[in-house]
This record gives sequence, C-alpha cells and structure tokens, in this order.
Amino acid sequence: MDARDELRFDGRVAVVTGGGRGLGREYALLLAARGARVVVNDVGTGIDGRGASPSPAHEVAEEIRGHGGEAVADVHDVSDAAGARASAGAAVERWGRLDVLVNNAGISILRPLGDLTDEECARVLATHAGGTLNMLRAVWPHMVDSRYGRIVNTCSDALFGDTGLSAYAAGKGAVLGLTTSSAAEGAGHGIKVNAVVPIAATRMSLEALDGDELTAALLADLFPARHVAAVVAFLAHASVPCTGELLHAAGRRVARIFLGATEGVVWEKNPTPEAIRDHLSEIRDTEAFRAPTSVSASMAYSFARLGVGGAEPLTLDLKSPVAGPERTGPAEG
Repeated sequence: MDARDELRFDGRVAVVTGGGRGLGREYALLLAARGARVVVNDVGTGIDGRGASPSPAHEVAEEIRGHGGEAVADVHDVSDAAGARASAGAAVERWGRLDVLVNNAGISILRPLGDLTDEECARVLATHAGGTLNMLRAVWPHMVDSRYGRIVNTCSDALFGDTGLSAYAAGKGAVLGLTTSSAAEGAGHGIKVNAVVPIAATRMSLEALDGDELTAALLADLFPARHVAAVVAFLAHASVPCTGELLHAAGRRVARIFLGATEGVVWEKNPTPEAIRDHLSEIRDTEAFRAPTSVSASMAYSFARLGVGGAEPLTLDLKSPVAGPERTGPAEG
C-alpha cells in the first residue's frame, strides 16, 4: 500500500467509549496510531456492569502516550446523560474539537427471559440504548457546529435472535434504530453515522462460551479484535462513503447487514386473514427485496405499489437528505 493512500486521522479528535479493554482498546490504539487524539472512556465495570475501576482507561491512555500518541483517560459513566456530556466535554476542553465518536461501551447479562430481573433489564438497556443515545446527544451540537462528524455505533448478531439474549438484543435493536435515524438527521450537517457488528474474542464473548475451551481457542484464532478495529477505523474516517449502514466484522470476513422488505403481494380488494394465510409463501419470498434508506422511502414505495403517484408527501420524501438510493436485489443467503 502506498503510504499516501493510508487512512489517517491527523488533527482529528476521537472519543471511544468502553475504550479500556477488548475491542474498545483496539479501536483507541489504532485510531491513535493513525494520528488521532483520543479520549479513552471507560468506567471499568465487570462484564455485567457492576463495579468500577479507573485503571483500564488510564492504562490505555498511557499506552498510547508511550507510543508517541496523544490521549486522555475519562471514567465518566455514559449511561448517565451528565456523564456522556462530561466525556464529550473532555475532548473539547483538551483539544478544542470533537470529530469522531465510537460508541463501544456495553455490558452483557445472559439470562432466560423469565429469569431476568427488573434491575438487570434496566442496567442493560441503560448501557446500550441509553449510553448510545446519551453520547449521540452529547456530541451532536459540536458536530453540527463544525459541519463534520463520524460516528460508529456497535450492534450485534443478537439482532438475529437467540436464547438468553432478550435484554441485550433489545438494547442492540435500539442502537440499530439510533444508527439509521441519526444518519438521516446528520446527512445535512456533514455527519455520517454507521455501525459495526463485531464477532471477536473478548471477555464478553468468551464468558458466553461457558468453559468451551475448544470454541474459545477457535474464536481467539479466527476472530481477533484487531480485525474489527480495521472496520471501525474505516467507518470513522473522513472518506467513508456510506451512512446509516451496518458492517459485519467477523475475522477476515467483512459484510453488510441490512433491513430489507420483500416485494410482497398487492390485492385488488381488501385482504382477509384467509388471503394472508393462502399467500404467505409469496409474502415471505425473499427472492426480490428492497432496502429502503429511510421511512420516507419505504412509504413512497408502498404508495407506488398501491398505484398512487405524484402526491405531495412522496415528492418531499424522495428529496429528503438520506444515505443514498434505495437498494434492491436478490436475497442474501
């Protein structure tokens, strides 16, 4: 690779939440190695969100400085709105700007749906949904004022569903909605918002294996955290072309995850429950699909399928500042 083609962050300031361990540490180190000045935010909790320690954030900040980079540690809790504002403020106070946000802070409580306590649900949602929303709100005014911003949120394969992941998946579903919505809102301000869906050997993933040493060894070999960091750095760079998208970072494999809608069935008269039953296979057929880039694009297509065209809302919707043209194509395997 020609050094002139290297994706650099010289002059940029980044905040990485959950930056003291695992994936967050790799993100902070790589951004700093590429020239970014980094606020390493980490409360230092356990995997389940209990406890606190300033050590992880300070250790990573010191590691960055030891390699000649610039970094400060921040131990505010971003699940609290005031803590998120303080974390964003640390970047602006130290370096006078805030260009990049990586929302990585997360916890995991794996429990069957019926066994989850009220407190556990609140803790998981406060970290994933609340923390992401709080940080978005905290950095937004700075990025709008500068008419520039790159935000990378963290989603999960939990979106596809599995046993024991209800609260965690609910939080990540919220992150998905925050990613697409803030991407649409930021398009007119020079702000791009995407998300990474990582598979990596971390404290959280290894604990979920519950002592399965063989799978743990494979995970560590095939899915090192540094591979995910490369995807995050790309999404955080000024040159990233997309917004509102999810990139699946799974070892040496990188792919796109997206929401899609099938072509469906249109009835000449009002459908009945029996008609839905009899045509369900056609309704569910993923041979052809669309991936709207906004609510407006989705509604516009529904209007068009029903034979309505030229209505004022459609004209306005199609001019909305969204990520790009609607994607269509065959279903993914």
